[in-house]
Amino acid sequence: MGGYETIRYEIDASADAPVAVIRLARPEKMNAMNRAMRLELGDAFARAGAEARALLITGAEAEGFKPAFCAGQDLEDVRASDLRKTLDEEYGPAFRGLIELPIPSVAAVNGAAAGAGAHLAMCADICFAARSAKFVEPFARLGLIPAGTGSYWLPRRVGMARALGMTLLGEPLAAEQAEEWGLIWRAVDDAALWEVSEATANRLAAGPTAGFRLTKEALRASPTNDLSAQLALERELQGEASDTADYAEGVQAFLEKRPPRFEGR
Repeated sequence: MGGYETIRYEIDASADAPVAVIRLARPEKMNAMNRAMRLELGDAFARAGAEARALLITGAEAEGFKPAFCAGQDLEDVRASDLRKTLDEEYGPAFRGLIELPIPSVAAVNGAAAGAGAHLAMCADICFAARSAKFVEPFARLGLIPAGTGSYWLPRRVGMARALGMTLLGEPLAAEQAEEWGLIWRAVDDAALWEVSEATANRLAAGPTAGFRLTKEALRASPTNDLSAQLALERELQGEASDTADYAEGVQAFLEKRPPRFEGR
């Protein structure tokens, strides 16, 4: 689906608003990333931002292979690569495309999420994980650092002590522990993962998409802003939000005591 080799892309238009669904599709490699997947993800994220009002990303499963979200970098693919160039030209653009997506994104981690795979899940706005899933930072075993946004997300999500423990020791972190530490939004029963993730994506797609985009911008600026800068940013973004049709609809729906019908504009 979607004309890609390493991922499957489709638009689910069965709900109230379209949701883009991306499945990492190399189950024989535990959905590990190669160059083609990174480039295809970057293209698919751009498409999703233009074609849908929410994104749902997960790992494809196939009979005979252990379920996995993404086992990280395909080491066979990177042997002859210049890692600096790979980060600059492939990981950076793809992961930034997900982080800066103008629509809300949901990750459904259905198995192992290691290295860049774990970081991909962290780039989504909301991350659900099956209780059987594990998050692993394996870079120390290779003499590398947690690149691909890992060194950015981990201290911010779990604190410096836990970030150092995860990266220097490389021990798997269970989904429930990841939830407790604030690495992900929620751990759910394996059998319920897709239903919960899909329902959340549908809910977000039917929401005030423009307001969601501005909310993400405000929250992500907060860690590096002082109070004055953040208050100024809030003023500008709230002003922009108040000019949207969704804001007008939200107020009208409240006054009329009915559910709002947001259009994402």
